[in-house]
Amino acid sequence: MANVLNRDSIVKKEWLTPEELAIETGYSRQTVNKWIKRENWTTTPKPGVQGGKARLIHIDERVKSFIQSTRNLNEPTANYTPPPNSLPALLISSVQQMSQNEQDQLTALILREGIKGVLDRLGIHEQ
Repeated sequence: MANVLNRDSIVKKEWLTPEELAIETGYSRQTVNKWIKRENWTTTPKPGVQGGKARLIHIDERVKSFIQSTRNLNEPTANYTPPPNSLPALLISSVQQMSQNEQDQLTALILREGIKGVLDRLGIHEQ
């Protein structure tokens, strides 16, 4: 998951690579490089890297202001993983511990009988 910045935790370092800024903002490195050109941000060659490709971005007020105005910063971070002690997490963990043959049999059972049939076999009834 990306470490998306919020308005209170804008970048603390004075210089960042496009990759580091991409990680901080949740955007791709290519998008950050596009911003560098379009917004005419101050950059300097990265020490020790030849060829002129590796750059450091000066994180000044213009950069901070632009980053704070981006759409990703205004959206809440989505949580795509179930809480560790939840039923979905337990089911996923259980299935991952099953052999491939067991997984295939469970898949066939669910496809054949549906979840209601599986729950009936387990003696679980809606009350």
